[in-house]
Amino acid sequence: MNIVTNSRENGARTVDMRLEVVVIPVSDVDRAKTFYRSLGWRLDADFPVGGTFRVVQFTPPGSPSSIHFGTGITSAVPGSAQGLYLVVSDIEAARADLIGRGADVSELFHRAGPGQPAVSGRDPEGRSYGSYATFSDPDGNGWILQEITERLPGRVEADATFTSPAELATALRRAAAAHGEHEKRSGGLHDVNWPDWYAEYMIAEQTGKRLPV
Repeated sequence: MNIVTNSRENGARTVDMRLEVVVIPVSDVDRAKTFYRSLGWRLDADFPVGGTFRVVQFTPPGSPSSIHFGTGITSAVPGSAQGLYLVVSDIEAARADLIGRGADVSELFHRAGPGQPAVSGRDPEGRSYGSYATFSDPDGNGWILQEITERLPGRVEADATFTSPAELATALRRAAAAHGEHEKRSGGLHDVNWPDWYAEYMIAEQTGKRLPV
């Protein structure tokens, strides 16, 4: 599900520039291929050209962006890619899934705010952007899981995207809980316009706008 409207600044239409691929440096292409496939990531391509060039593309579940690795595509030192973020809506479920697939994932930790030190455990208040876990591929390229359930104001202009059924279902559950409180404030009456309310809530949540009450 992808809802997009053109954004404008100073009356001029901006040109969409969507990040499509991130290149990561590896020392053993087949070992890296086995690792990322084991995570359940989708193998999109494996194109060798002679013995000097090969590109492998994987896409994480629900991600609009992919990774490339291979032979002859980067001069970066294997393992030097760090701080590669994977945004998830349920960090505990994501961590459990990766561990079940053989990845060595850190314990959960959180930060009280930007630049603050890491503290053990999931954010006690369940705040969006606050909870993390990390893991690395066989070369040491470092990945960060970050739980985001509500976007900061202005973070997304007018682009609400649900990239998997699981992410959409989680957003629907949050909308359902919020709508239940809305109905209580309305005297417990059933709101026949609940689909409109859900839609407004879910898009506002993703685009950083004021949530309906």
